[in-house]
Amino acid sequence: MPRIAGVDIPNEKRIVISLQYILGVGPHIARQILKATGVSESVRAKDVTDDEAKRIAVELEQKYTVEGALRRLVQSNIQRLKDIGCYRGLRHRKGLPVRGQRTKTNSRTRKGKAKTVAVKKSIKAMR
Repeated sequence: MPRIAGVDIPNEKRIVISLQYILGVGPHIARQILKATGVSESVRAKDVTDDEAKRIAVELEQKYTVEGALRRLVQSNIQRLKDIGCYRGLRHRKGLPVRGQRTKTNSRTRKGKAKTVAVKKSIKAMR
């Protein structure tokens, strides 16, 4: 299992697909990296030589923000929104959807499991 940018990429998949297991690398960037390093897209990850893997790693490191650095960048952007107190920052702080989705129904991923509210009994029912 080759290790590139701190990620173990799958052996049996083509290298263009395996590179996409790295956070921040999609299909387009994977193809750009392989073209720049001169590695064929059709070769399996297990068949990539150490020299080719090193060239891929250097290309990733020099030109792209991936994995840990990308996670830190995203977190710092979210923290900046929270600090300046903008609408998006408040939504992040409250754990609600940030991009205008409805919340009356749906949005369970952001809000968590539904909290059932008890219904008050009427005075007649108590007698």
